[in-house]
Amino acid sequence: MQDISFFLLISSIFAGYLLGVISGLTPGIHTNNFALLLTASTPLLQRFGIEPIYIVLIILTNSITHTFLDIIPSVFLGAPEADTALVLLPGHRLMLDGRGEEAIRLSAFGSAASIILSLVFLFPLFFLFKHFYTQIYNQMGIILIWIVFVMILTERGERIEGQGSLAAWKYRTYASAIFILSGILGILAFEREVLIDPLIGFLDTSVLFPLFSGLFGASMLIISILTHTAIPPQKKGGFKLPAWQIIRGTTSGTLAGGIVAFLPGISSAIATLLARLTIRDDTGRGSNEEFILSLSGVNTANALFAIIALYTINRPRSGAMVAIEGAIDPALWTPDTINLFLLIILLVSLLSYVTTIQLGRLVPALIQQVNYTHLSLMILLLLSVLVLIFSGIFGLILFITATVIGMIPAFAGVRRIHSMGVLLLPLILYFNGF
Repeated sequence: MQDISFFLLISSIFAGYLLGVISGLTPGIHTNNFALLLTASTPLLQRFGIEPIYIVLIILTNSITHTFLDIIPSVFLGAPEADTALVLLPGHRLMLDGRGEEAIRLSAFGSAASIILSLVFLFPLFFLFKHFYTQIYNQMGIILIWIVFVMILTERGERIEGQGSLAAWKYRTYASAIFILSGILGILAFEREVLIDPLIGFLDTSVLFPLFSGLFGASMLIISILTHTAIPPQKKGGFKLPAWQIIRGTTSGTLAGGIVAFLPGISSAIATLLARLTIRDDTGRGSNEEFILSLSGVNTANALFAIIALYTINRPRSGAMVAIEGAIDPALWTPDTINLFLLIILLVSLLSYVTTIQLGRLVPALIQQVNYTHLSLMILLLLSVLVLIFSGIFGLILFITATVIGMIPAFAGVRRIHSMGVLLLPLILYFNGF
């Protein structure tokens, strides 16, 4: 490994941290956007003595910081990314119960715990995928079908007194319909992804941005507007959760995020679904809290294991990892390089944890001072504009269609998780050779 300047090392960490705060708090801005800009600027930066290793460190710290901060717009603004779409629902539920700060603290703790647990699971997962990668990959089609069956068969719908034993099957039928509808939308979107045309050329936007913004963001905002949802006074303080739920939530999230980091075509959004299936129904005691712990752990663990996957199996699993691979060939990395990366991840995680906690205290107080219906209208307009800027006209069409489909679960009385068919159905067809 080349000699490292201490000044440039600290500067790179701080620059990546600041970019992570910006991307985490700004709906529509992803780490991939900054990674692409940094990679394109490498020749210019080298003229000023900034070698590729420092660019890699900026991208890495940006990715980790982002996973801590992105919970805030998801919970308080209803503006999700693909990675935080499912956590939006229980997080928003806690906010409407006056526990927005608690949701942020849960997420920050889940992300921080996943960093520690990732180091524990590092060698077992490395061994697993080093020796069984091909076998697991070949069975992904069957695994995904099994996930869908579990997801639908565990749907019980709203608990209403007097309903017969067959009522659950009515809700499962609704769930199946939502899965198929969102799945067809996903198939059409991915087949025509080339039509995604950002109004600003350098923006690197996935087709998932308009899809998830509609399915899980705008749909919820419209329902809030129609029902004149108001933000109750927000309580201060931490969270109380049994130790076994904390352990189960953080462990399931870390493992799901770590496993998915090694698999091609499987995003951390699918990892959040895997983690969700290990946790009790939405109405279960402590379910929302454990869910937030788990999903935050998924995203942070996925960001950490993505760099490990790049090193061990030489395959980038995200836009940020593609940029890192382009900056420095992973074949040139040494164990010292990985040790440096892990140490920096630990340091920036501590900084990001403190930042998230502090913002979690500040934001609820600010949100309470505004009319939530008016705020929801403004955010809905902002989301629409962002989708247009980042995805073009085709993205806006997907966004509107996804919004309509995303409203169905609320009226049908089933979980929004079935809208994940937008990802699952295209993946099932892909892995089964269709």
